[in-house]
Amino acid sequence: MDLNSTHSNNTTIPVNGTIPVSSTLATSTTPFENPLPANTSGDRKPIALWPGMYHSPVTTALWEARTKIFERLLDPPRDAPPQSELLTKTPSQSRTSILYNFSSDFVLREQYRDPWNDVRIGKLLEDLDALAGTISVKHCSDEDSTTRPLILVTASVDKIVLKKPISVDIDLTIVGSVIWVGRSSIEIQLEVTQSKRENSDSDSVVLTANFIFVARDSETGKAAPVNRLSPETAREKLLYEQAEARNNLKKRKRVGEKKDHENAEEKKLRDLLAEGRIFCDMPALADRDSILLRDTSLENSLICHPQQRNIHGRIFGGFLMNRAFELAFSTAYAFAGLVPYFLEVDHVDFLRPISHLSMLKLLLMLRDPSYDLARYQILSISLSLYVQKQRL
Repeated sequence: MDLNSTHSNNTTIPVNGTIPVSSTLATSTTPFENPLPANTSGDRKPIALWPGMYHSPVTTALWEARTKIFERLLDPPRDAPPQSELLTKTPSQSRTSILYNFSSDFVLREQYRDPWNDVRIGKLLEDLDALAGTISVKHCSDEDSTTRPLILVTASVDKIVLKKPISVDIDLTIVGSVIWVGRSSIEIQLEVTQSKRENSDSDSVVLTANFIFVARDSETGKAAPVNRLSPETAREKLLYEQAEARNNLKKRKRVGEKKDHENAEEKKLRDLLAEGRIFCDMPALADRDSILLRDTSLENSLICHPQQRNIHGRIFGGFLMNRAFELAFSTAYAFAGLVPYFLEVDHVDFLRPISHLSMLKLLLMLRDPSYDLARYQILSISLSLYVQKQRL
């Protein structure tokens, strides 16, 4: 796979090397290694104009570094057969890292700065999804230009945990690789690392995330098998075993443990409804330290524009997570009256693809009563995203 790409600062990206992220205003040159002739078809656009190039500096850097792969995804050979033989790949073959030069790139730093001088977590979630997508493409690629490529979509995010605040003044690195594969699913683990202070050589993990991608045949739309994975190191084998155990647990919950889970949820809902009924029927007797869940809700509607598409013409999952996080942050801020600190995302499920001709409605509210942990108050927020209208 050829990852060589020349940037405005004349640096070359080596195979499986760290991809430097630059501000979106840093260069306006075309990233094609060989610029297209002037007489090419009007349907052929520079990579800077392809869907997915508008989101962040990270998506720009990733697309530039893998021009040839994404060209093939956007322009697959007609009537091409599917991949005939699955390959066995190692996690190191898909491992990819990106570097944010916050300490030296003022424009990049300002694009990611939040009001409290930390990195905007919503934009980081968008970047994580973009990097995970690139890693899944690398693993599933057979490097054969005569076969049709797979469609790879984000199915879910298992866990996103913030271990410590992320400063916007210190360089940041994201490293990810495939850690487990099923028949048509891929699990990717991403780690965000940052130095404890400026000019320090020791990096610590500040955020971890696990993304699940599924493969679909680009012609039939059905589940398609993906390349096998062969872990090499002791850590890679441990991560594979842990991911296998999580996958088996999910299957058991879907089958045998679903009834127990539903019973527990039903009891919790009955208790909450009984407490809420007092507010409605006899408000004078209600607990003055409590409010109705519906009074904590915030909602937002948005139009999905073509600039938010991925390479398959659907709305970019990272964009949705970005918008959802920022509305969740606002919900917690409005309820607590203080600046909330993000801890983790428990689970995200993408149930179906969303067209760019859709109008979306995001609805958030506190899911459970808050509780105290040491001297902190923990808020759990539930989000639902609905397609209000889809124009055909």
